[in-house]
Amino acid sequence: MEKIKVASLFCGCGGTDVGLLGNFDFLGKHYASNNMKIVYANDIDDNACKIFEENFGIKPDNRDIRKVSSTELPDFDILTGGFPCQSFSIIAQNPKRLGVKDDRGKLFFEMCRILKDKQPKCFIAENVKGLLTANQRNAFPLILEEFKNSGYDVKYMILNSANYGVPQKRERVIIVGFRKDLNIDFVFPNHIITDEDLFEPLKKVIENNVDEKYYFSEKAVQGMMKKRSKMNKGRAQDIEKPCNTVGAHLAKVSLNSTDPVLMLENRFRRFTPREVARIQSFPERFELVGSESAQYRALGNAIPPVMIWYVANTVKKYLKALK
Repeated sequence: MEKIKVASLFCGCGGTDVGLLGNFDFLGKHYASNNMKIVYANDIDDNACKIFEENFGIKPDNRDIRKVSSTELPDFDILTGGFPCQSFSIIAQNPKRLGVKDDRGKLFFEMCRILKDKQPKCFIAENVKGLLTANQRNAFPLILEEFKNSGYDVKYMILNSANYGVPQKRERVIIVGFRKDLNIDFVFPNHIITDEDLFEPLKKVIENNVDEKYYFSEKAVQGMMKKRSKMNKGRAQDIEKPCNTVGAHLAKVSLNSTDPVLMLENRFRRFTPREVARIQSFPERFELVGSESAQYRALGNAIPPVMIWYVANTVKKYLKALK
């Protein structure tokens, strides 16, 4: 069977692409090949592109997607894109969420432009849950309408990565569209784990011995303790449960932020980049290159490969049925 061709926009370090391709292992489970191949990738972040190239052997086009003509892209069956989410995130309150008023929030229009011009069979888009409420709930209907006007029957669903065997609670809006002439009524994959007691725990992916540089100083701990009761700081994770959502600014995490941290043997520390990769469900073979700061940012922006594998696997079955 001929491989399904994928064009990956806003590819970052490749979390979506690991999941789409499949054929990887995570926490003792094998995720089979989805019979897909990446024929084009684009991201403007040089550091993320270096990680992508290291793992996929493909050098992403790192131009601003607004400057890339659709005619420059090869033919493909699926367009994917986790269009930039910073302007939609509920965390992005300073400045207030701008949504489609922000230039970054308008980049989904570029995805629609390419869909209109290339008319692939399918697209898979991803964004933060805050997309649903951005701009007084006006942004999301606009986005759906633009995707539909691009020629697609569109479905969306909020997926929590913990329901799919990822040791992290990470809710994301997944939007899937099939070209209208294909007459496909897409149904999202069922939850793999519905009982919260059976969620994969954080303790499975953390290390016992890490460099001292990952630990917070006693001064930082004492400063946090003074503010803790009234400011809800020092968000140490329960390692018996999935981790809270890891973000792109973990390199600058502090005990006075809302980012998840660890408290082990009465000492606070931040996660190592490899731990973040595991929390996101990247396989052990996934190579991390560049500065730790760049690794944290790329990993924190990524889509959990295991979660997107289930979406891609379902999409593959619909496409296979067309043959």
